[in-house]
Amino acid sequence: MKPAAYKKNQKKLFMLLLLALLVTAAYLTIGVQFDNPKLFRYAMKIRIPKAAAMLITAISIGGASIVFQSIINNTIVTPCLLGMNSLYTLIHTAVVFAAGSGSILAVNANLAFAADLVLMGITATAVYGYLFRKTKHNILYVLLVGTVLSSFFSSIQSAMTRIMDPNEYDALLASLTASFSSINSEILLFALLLMIILTFVLRKELALLDVLTLGKDQAVNLGVDYDRCIRRLLLGVTLFIAIATAMVGPISFLGLIIANLARQFLKTYRHSQLIWGSALFGMVILIGGQLMVERVYSYSIPVSVFITIGGGLYFLYLLLTRRRVSSCL
Repeated sequence: MKPAAYKKNQKKLFMLLLLALLVTAAYLTIGVQFDNPKLFRYAMKIRIPKAAAMLITAISIGGASIVFQSIINNTIVTPCLLGMNSLYTLIHTAVVFAAGSGSILAVNANLAFAADLVLMGITATAVYGYLFRKTKHNILYVLLVGTVLSSFFSSIQSAMTRIMDPNEYDALLASLTASFSSINSEILLFALLLMIILTFVLRKELALLDVLTLGKDQAVNLGVDYDRCIRRLLLGVTLFIAIATAMVGPISFLGLIIANLARQFLKTYRHSQLIWGSALFGMVILIGGQLMVERVYSYSIPVSVFITIGGGLYFLYLLLTRRRVSSCL
């Protein structure tokens, strides 16, 4: 029989699911002229891909953030704080810089997406895997090196854009700015299939997350190949972050917000519930935020601005209020 806390969290997740469905339905229907079939079809043609991209982004960033926090055993660090967004921006810029805006990599969205993912997966796994091994998961060193890497990646990317052809830079800039108003809908199906495949390939490692959080010694004593699991999960985190970033651009602090909201709301160690909670919070925040941007602010302010400001304040709140943060550092 399942414990009462588990059943209680199942009810909480069901409430979150209903809220996410309600927000999604509101986004798809508010302001739509149902009495005009042409306008209705036109509205759905625009809104459905946006909603789908936001759902995929929420699942990708929400799940990746929870897994990443468990890998490094700290709940206030997310991939964006270690420069993964900056790394993706650098790789995408380097691909356009080397191949040119008129190449097949720039013209074919799916091929460009695949190239970015492959390069991102190889580079991030090598860089961050080596970083974790050398620092022995010491969160202070990880954050310091991550900050340096973020500045390093950004500096190289900035140097490339300065010597890039202005026309190529204009085309590149649109894909590097986080916006849900200009979503790359061409890669939606590719991204969804890749997410399903990655989840299936990593299903065994994901099932071991509850054990991995006990620490390396405990996990090894329980028969877990700890290093192999960490490498595979890190690769999965990298690819999920790349999927979300490729569709909507880099969004700082979204993972921090939704992952910690899920932990505070559910109060459990079960990753099956935490991942879904984080993803559902992401859906509510992204779709609800985009609805407010379109209906209240008339597209004048992108939702990423609110997420970045709110995430920065929330990060400071976590640092100042959690008693165990100092001991973790």
